[in-house]
Amino acid sequence: MDKNKIVQDFYEKLEAKGYKGKIVSAKHIPELQRAIKKFHEQKLLDPNFYEEYKDYFEFQPEAEFGEIKSLFIITVPQPQYKVIFHWNNKEVPLIVPPTYLHGMAIIKKIKAFLTEILKPSGYNVEFAQVPQKTLAVRVGLAEYGRNNITYVHGMGSFHRPSTFYSDFPIEQDDWQELQMMDLCKECSACVRNCPTGAIPTDRFLLRVEYCLTFHNEHPADVPFPDWIDPFWHNCLVGCMHCQKVCPANKKVINWVEPGPTFNEEETKLLLSGKSVEQLPEETRKKVEKHDLANYLNVYPRNLGAILNRE
Repeated sequence: MDKNKIVQDFYEKLEAKGYKGKIVSAKHIPELQRAIKKFHEQKLLDPNFYEEYKDYFEFQPEAEFGEIKSLFIITVPQPQYKVIFHWNNKEVPLIVPPTYLHGMAIIKKIKAFLTEILKPSGYNVEFAQVPQKTLAVRVGLAEYGRNNITYVHGMGSFHRPSTFYSDFPIEQDDWQELQMMDLCKECSACVRNCPTGAIPTDRFLLRVEYCLTFHNEHPADVPFPDWIDPFWHNCLVGCMHCQKVCPANKKVINWVEPGPTFNEEETKLLLSGKSVEQLPEETRKKVEKHDLANYLNVYPRNLGAILNRE
């Protein structure tokens, strides 16, 4: 198939699926790599944060198919999920924000979608572990909020991007400077609603060392800093303080899908730090069905902090 027809087919099928996406030349990869390094060298990134995500930031583009000529980035709508825990004869509902669950399922779905379009013409795709948010904004797929979360028209921040390397050649693209939503220039709702003061007004980058999300993504053996008030916690993992007051999320903020319900005995097991293999079969099935296994190591601390205040 003609290259222009492939591009047209890509965008038409994206729209039919309710996805959004862009194709960008691989020539921009070095710039993507330099951007993060520059922030690090300017000491705008917390050193602990940078070290923790170093492999992700200092990615090396490689693909089994050979020369990488382009990147396909696609984002799909994703809801919040509500997980209910029973504790002291009460129901404790907790939210898991968008982007945390079903990541591998989405990657497989997007890879199949791209393969169907590209493979008949002899082109290949491979998942690319790159700074997704930065790339999404650079190609005009998304815009940054003041909270450094990306927003997509029609989806708000309720979306999950995935990027793939390809040998499909593309010459013209929409590479642009990093920018914040116009909406943010006259709005400070997230700044006011962030209990930790992580969202500054004097610079673009988040003060990640103050961000609740950064702290509650750590494993259970890393204690919360003393300055974090237990009553600030609002999610099983991650945080929704800034997203729930953002006007760009007005149409999606109530999109919550039901997750599992854990009885009191199961809640105790999750608090104890059991691995998936150590859980009773019924509990394990719930955890695996809802893709909660990746975060089992944070539940003893995160869930414990919330339940101890009940």
